[in-house]
Amino acid sequence: MTPEALLANWNAAWRALGVAPADDALCAELQRRYSEPQRHYHTLQHLGECLAWFEREQALAERPGEVAVALWFHDAVYDVHAYDNEARSAEWARSAMIAAGAPAEAAGRVHALVMATRHDAVPQGRDAELLIDIDLSILGAEQQRFDEYERQVYAEYAFVPEEVRLPRRRAILQRFLAREAIYTTPRMHALLEARARGNLARSIAAMS
Repeated sequence: MTPEALLANWNAAWRALGVAPADDALCAELQRRYSEPQRHYHTLQHLGECLAWFEREQALAERPGEVAVALWFHDAVYDVHAYDNEARSAEWARSAMIAAGAPAEAAGRVHALVMATRHDAVPQGRDAELLIDIDLSILGAEQQRFDEYERQVYAEYAFVPEEVRLPRRRAILQRFLAREAIYTTPRMHALLEARARGNLARSIAAMS
């Protein structure tokens, strides 16, 4: 997405919440965060891909503004050495929404949506299902993009010894492959499920 498209998406998300758009400085700060040097996959490219999917699929959302804001914040904090990135990102989202005048209930739901991107439980509710499908859309990308994604993830964790990194990465991919369905929304399942399973199986085989 171009900077202009990102800003338009940002403003539309806040309008959908029923509050005045948050300060453009916050939008710029989030874009700066997604451009940090330690990131190779969790970047503006990933954010833009997620927002593009959302613009196509937002009719599925119960509260589209909340899903959009959650996408903006879901990787806002990304420290490759930390284990609380989602929690810190979720709290930042909640604080920003309350500061902008959004209801506490909406801020709480966005906090929960961001926390769902830990991928440690089956998403509950249409908004969480859509958000998670969008976050995992990379698994069903065309082979060239999926292979680029794998290289990007490798670069983010290049500091981890290969004898540790490969088994961990293989286990993560196997957990997704073992799911009854990787995608739960009908259109994304139809478009991405088979390709995601092929990508995952190929990547796991390459690590074996």
